Amino acid sequence: MIKYKLICKDCKNIFDSWFSNSKEYEKLKKKKYLNCHICDSRKIEKTLMAPNVLNRLELKNKDINKIKEIKSKLREFKKFIKDNFKYVGDNFAHEARSIHYDSKKKKKAIYGKASREEIEDLKQEGINTEEFPWIEDKEN
Repeated sequence: MIKYKLICKDCKNIFDSWFSNSKEYEKLKKKKYLNCHICDSRKIEKTLMAPNVLNRLELKNKDINKIKEIKSKLREFKKFIKDNFKYVGDNFAHEARSIHYDSKKKKKAIYGKASREEIEDLKQEGINTEEFPWIEDKEN
């Protein structure tokens, strides 16, 4: 879907309209199916449009504060995980299976690294895992 800002050449009314793609707009315009909802004119053109790009300078203060708040919470969770779980590194999938399938092994909380495929495989085997966005300490 694509949204165009259109202008009526007769009454200068500016309005938005959605099209499945740019070719669809051209096809409807050629067949004179586009019309102004104010004056019913068929003289409709696209206006200049600027992409809606968000950059850091445009973020509102409340948005920046919200991002900082979320990052702070993530750091708290990260500290809790580091303090209370055993780090198993890249062996996460293997360790999770070993804990799950070996009834003699003590159940313990672990964390580490796994690929999306490994996580999906674990879930299909009935092994509960959670993904967590890991914020590096050097990030602001």
